[in-house]
Amino acid sequence: MLKDIAYGFELMGLHRHPEHRMDFMEWAPGARYCSLIGDFNGWSPTENSAREGHFGHDDYGYWFIILEDKLKDGVQPDQLYFQQYNYVDDYDKGDSGDASIEEIFKKANDDYWEPGEDTFVNRRFEVPAKLYEQLFGPNGPQTQEELEEIPIPDAETRYNEWKQLHKNDPPSNLPPCTVIDEGKEYDIYNIKSDPVWLEKIRAKKPPLPYWFETRKGRQAWLKKYTPAIPHGSKYRVYFNTPSGPLERVPAWATYVQPDTNGNEAFAIHWEPPPEHAYKWKNKHPKAPKSLRIYECHVGISGSEPKISSFTDFTEKVLPHVKGAGYNAIQLIGIVEHKDYFTVGYRVTNLYAVSSRYGTPDDFKRLVDEAHGLGLLVFLDIVHSYSAADEMVGLSLFDGSNDCYFHTGKRGHHKYWGTRMFKYGDQEVLQYLLSNLNWWVEEYHIDGFQFHSLSSMMYTHNGFASFTGNLEDYCNQHVDKDAFLYLILANELLHALHPDIITIAEDATFYPGLCDPTSQGGLGFDYYVNLSAPEMWSSFLKNIPDHEWSMSKIVSALMGNRQYADRMLVYAENHNQCISGGQSFAEILFGEINEHTPGSTESLLRGCSLHKMIRMITFTIGGRAYLNFMGNEFGHPKRVEFPMASNNFSYSLAHRSWYLLSNEVHHNLFSFDKDLMNLDENNRLLSRGLPHIHHVNDTTMVISYIRGPLLFVFNFHPTEAYERYSVGVEEAGEYQIILNTDEKKYGGQGLVDAQQQIQRTISRKADGLQNCLELPLPSRTAQVESHIHAA
Repeated sequence: MLKDIAYGFELMGLHRHPEHRMDFMEWAPGARYCSLIGDFNGWSPTENSAREGHFGHDDYGYWFIILEDKLKDGVQPDQLYFQQYNYVDDYDKGDSGDASIEEIFKKANDDYWEPGEDTFVNRRFEVPAKLYEQLFGPNGPQTQEELEEIPIPDAETRYNEWKQLHKNDPPSNLPPCTVIDEGKEYDIYNIKSDPVWLEKIRAKKPPLPYWFETRKGRQAWLKKYTPAIPHGSKYRVYFNTPSGPLERVPAWATYVQPDTNGNEAFAIHWEPPPEHAYKWKNKHPKAPKSLRIYECHVGISGSEPKISSFTDFTEKVLPHVKGAGYNAIQLIGIVEHKDYFTVGYRVTNLYAVSSRYGTPDDFKRLVDEAHGLGLLVFLDIVHSYSAADEMVGLSLFDGSNDCYFHTGKRGHHKYWGTRMFKYGDQEVLQYLLSNLNWWVEEYHIDGFQFHSLSSMMYTHNGFASFTGNLEDYCNQHVDKDAFLYLILANELLHALHPDIITIAEDATFYPGLCDPTSQGGLGFDYYVNLSAPEMWSSFLKNIPDHEWSMSKIVSALMGNRQYADRMLVYAENHNQCISGGQSFAEILFGEINEHTPGSTESLLRGCSLHKMIRMITFTIGGRAYLNFMGNEFGHPKRVEFPMASNNFSYSLAHRSWYLLSNEVHHNLFSFDKDLMNLDENNRLLSRGLPHIHHVNDTTMVISYIRGPLLFVFNFHPTEAYERYSVGVEEAGEYQIILNTDEKKYGGQGLVDAQQQIQRTISRKADGLQNCLELPLPSRTAQVESHIHAA
């Protein structure tokens, strides 16, 4: 039943029906009256409606409205009341007029029915009435009581009489069946049929091809009808509820204009003509074994202080991402939200792309061009809570408080003022599960990061103390319905789309996040390590360089080793630098001013740590890494969305791409690009977990082996080591292939050419058979590759 619950968008909302009409369906169990209003009907609440007790409303709270296309003046109606149209193709079989409808139906009957069956078929509607008259006469009983007073022969007698009556009929008129009585007490009679005839009947298919021969094309429809709701029309759904009349943006609307500048929100009907509709050009790229994700926000992706568009992002940012060596993008703030300053996390319309960036077709082009560049496209999806806005969101959607959300305190997030979904309700499950499938089917999304799972998995919204004990995850605060939803979401996505990738963002590190659902897990492909960025922020802001703990760095970056292979890790994402936060570059060196006293030393320290932090985070973790847009070249400014506190300024709500022409930022970008290529060329992240064999808190040196490469980090702010011993397993020569201190990366180039290649010494070190004695300048890191065996 996964497909049944995953394709709700094919029925719900506004859709064009083949029979020259529009169908609208909405779920609003608290409403007494429902109609569709918009500029197409003068916003009339009575013209297009469905009333309770009529065909347009059922007992489960679903409302159904049919909007017929308008017949043009002087045009005759269709001969068939069920005449269908193909709205995409200009020509169809029904346009030719080569055969009349009667001739088509006769061909269908001749093809489907066996010779002689036509007599049986033609009287199939007369049988019940005639049988009743044969049994009871023309003045038979009219009530149940009268019927019970009349004796009715047993089944066998009635069958024998019927068989005697039709004994002279042609054999082909009736199925070759007979009745046998086995004489058992519980047996009335059994039907015995001819196996050959039965197999022949079961193999028959309905004559649908003939039915489609009556369908007409788009041009025929345009000549005869005006669309009931033209493309680009504005509309809302109107409810009459116990608390009074309400106007709402439909829950399944796919294009929405939020209420901006004091104007009321409305949905926009998006049905461009075929010649203008977007046509996909590229297929989904093959999912790589390791992920290098570039996290983006379209609105702030431009260089100018304004909201950027899908088109600008497609033309300017996507080529940069590809050139930087990443293989996936993760988009935040794409799903429609009322308030721009919320970064897109207070979602109001789950099925709509944000109209502030462009149209649905503009977003399709973005995804298609990304696929053409070989980039996967992930969406940051927010199903853990929803905006509390009523006019444009789902809160109090039908006037009742328990339509999509819990009632009382449980229906509200403890601290964020958002609404909490009622995951145990079947309609809510269908709404959310269909939403995931919608983004894949409609926009070809390759995966999802599920935002803030702790908000939904626990009734305390994750704001509790977690010690790591199992009791923390198995108590009365667990929302079992939310867990079931997450299991269903992963089951559905992986069943319908085997190559889909799902990522869990859970601050509580639930132990079964990435375990298979068959083993009691939630079924995610990756989980986000949220401890790493918190550690780095704490170190940079609060701890002097010489007090950094190497053991804590390794522990935080590795996370739970049992699940480390499934870990997505990052040094900083958008959380570190948006609205009140600071990017690491801003903390380390800020905007570069070479005339400030001590700026050279400060800049050298900042750039060195910037490279080392990114390098160890990238190479020591799991199979997935993430970077927020601009941080790869050390963007020195934080992001601050326009809001009342900054007089709605856009001065910090953009990216300074021009900095790439600056030597310092260009050097940082070059290093990050070569770091990404390290994985591309050596399949580094997909080689399993690293063997960490050297962690020294005194010397502040960390060393580990991953695949064929040796990584060595010296975090000491002042101590340089001329011949520092680290263990290696294989003897031979090792060559430096990446060094944070190279001059092309803005370093000092303290390791000269003669020191680029080192030969092992036959001496045990760090529990390994051989060792290398390496030059390690302070605050530098290097990658060694084994080039010749001993």
